[in-house]
Amino acid sequence: HRRCCANWVERRQEREIHSLTAEIECLKNPPSVGLSSHLDGLREENAKLKYRLNVLKRSLQEERSQCSKTMMNINQRLQEIFGEAIREAFPDLENAPLAVTPNQQAKFGDYQCNSAMAMAQMMKSKGLKVNPREIAEKIQQKIPDNELIEKTEIAGPGFINVHLKRSFVSKLLTNLLLNGVGLHPALTDLTIVIVDFSSPNIAKEMHVGHLRSTIIGDSMCRLFEFLGYEVLRLNHVGDWGTQFGMLIAHLQDKFPDYLSVSPPIVDLQAFYKESKKRFDVDEDFKKRAYQCVVKLQSKDPAFIKGWNLICDVSRKEFQKVYNCLDIQIIERGESFYQNMMTAVVKEFEAKGLVEMDEGRKIVFAPGQQIPLTVVKSDGGYTYDTSDLAALRHRLFDEQADIIIYVTDSGQSTHFQLVFAAAQMIGWYDPKVTRVEHAGFGVVLGEDKKKFKTRSGDTVRLMDLLDEGLKRSMDKLKEKERDKVLTPEELTKAQQSVAFGCIKYADLSHNRINDYMFSFDKMLDDRGNTAAYLLYAFTRIRSIARLANIDEVTLRKAVETTEIVLEHDKEWKLGKCLLRFPEILQKILEDLLLHTLCDYLYELATTFTEFYDSCYCVEKDRQTGDVVKVNMWRMLLCEATAAIMAKCFDILSIKPVSRM
Repeated sequence: HRRCCANWVERRQEREIHSLTAEIECLKNPPSVGLSSHLDGLREENAKLKYRLNVLKRSLQEERSQCSKTMMNINQRLQEIFGEAIREAFPDLENAPLAVTPNQQAKFGDYQCNSAMAMAQMMKSKGLKVNPREIAEKIQQKIPDNELIEKTEIAGPGFINVHLKRSFVSKLLTNLLLNGVGLHPALTDLTIVIVDFSSPNIAKEMHVGHLRSTIIGDSMCRLFEFLGYEVLRLNHVGDWGTQFGMLIAHLQDKFPDYLSVSPPIVDLQAFYKESKKRFDVDEDFKKRAYQCVVKLQSKDPAFIKGWNLICDVSRKEFQKVYNCLDIQIIERGESFYQNMMTAVVKEFEAKGLVEMDEGRKIVFAPGQQIPLTVVKSDGGYTYDTSDLAALRHRLFDEQADIIIYVTDSGQSTHFQLVFAAAQMIGWYDPKVTRVEHAGFGVVLGEDKKKFKTRSGDTVRLMDLLDEGLKRSMDKLKEKERDKVLTPEELTKAQQSVAFGCIKYADLSHNRINDYMFSFDKMLDDRGNTAAYLLYAFTRIRSIARLANIDEVTLRKAVETTEIVLEHDKEWKLGKCLLRFPEILQKILEDLLLHTLCDYLYELATTFTEFYDSCYCVEKDRQTGDVVKVNMWRMLLCEATAAIMAKCFDILSIKPVSRM
């Protein structure tokens, strides 16, 4: 719906303009009977209609002007063209299938409409036997005049191969260079997106398991933000629960003056293990820990201060990771929703949706075999209650239109239950509001088992990032980069490669699958890795600099030079660049970011083919002096760098000017 919004608004405005124009024409030639008594009123009505008509025309012009400054989604435009042709050719066929895809083989054209075969099947189910090729011919005959298609050909059983106009593709590339890499927001400024990601537990260090949620969630936020959505990045930290009783009890024993002197807790993980050990073996300590929970839940100031001290130590540790990975996020932990849980349970009870089960209060959602436990037998609340309260707050208080939860796939059943219960009680309609769990697989070691240290412990995330920095520097020195880069440039390259490679290795795998963590593979500068792509980008950026072409010259060339796409490799690169909006649209629908990584790698390799086959800068073989600059090819280099830079930005990878 949102994808078609801008086009729908435009068509509605055009219809209204047509209707108003007809009304004005009628007023110009009114019937003679009774004209004198109504003439003044008609003139006034005519003036009002003309004013409305001018306002609508200006609005439509602004809409079209805005669209012309952003990148066109060619696939979407072709779907509009073929959709219109199918409706014209087969007006009685409702919900006719529409399938337009890029052509895999260049000799058959640029895109392909595959609707005819599916339409033949649909007609067959209705008792009509029609040859798919005949359907394709009728569609072809009804293709409206458009700015995009050079010619169409029917192949095989009914494929319609589409050849694009090279002149129009050239104009789109010039538009990209003039206006930058931008996509039409299509009313997304009215849409609020909440992404719940990272979500570590207080008093426990972030480990490799938090890496995927943090990286994937941040990249999803960047995608939505680039597309013009209002994004709220939430960190649903585990900052409440019975474990805080034992932590506060241990704090009282170890630092009895904690209320007046800030306790020097250096290693919170060790502090947690000490308190847990005491909790498991010391019955008196366990009783005191439970009493501390009661005091904390009753908001006793001394216990709230102890809780805050523990949370602050954790936050500082979390922030070290977020600083390395350039993560912006707002903490909104379980404690934030504590006061909302009672009301949530009462709402379910008021609608007769709560059942009793051995002292527990449970909720069965339609189609679900497992219930949610909203109140435990001891009267306490659960994760189920907390997540229901959080979802309700996000829907009603934050008024979110899209809510994405980025956690491991092991929690998919839990979220399925929570979403089903929320729909059952009427909090949201999935046809209107998108609430989705974006699950991901686990991180494996090179032995293909769950990623652990040699001693069997979970890998600390900061240790992993530090190891990445060390290996990155080793790799740069192995390539003797330390001899040509300044110390500052070397440090920037080290961080770019280390953190970029860790992020890309994660994002380039389908998030649904487990993936194997290997520094050797991710730091390889060959193949689909961040190291290769960062180097390729730096190389592209250096082409103009080495040819002594400054930004002013390039900018002037954009305005005066036509981008020629005569060579096969020029044409291939031009089309690849303009597929960027299609790629983002697909990711917006399925939230699979590896598609963007695949596209980025394809773009880099397509550029290499172009650069190897088409001279951008011609030099004298004897002196090395620049003899000729093929400026339209330099502009293709610039367009490639612009698209790659935006891909890196969405993936949260920072390229450097020198590597």
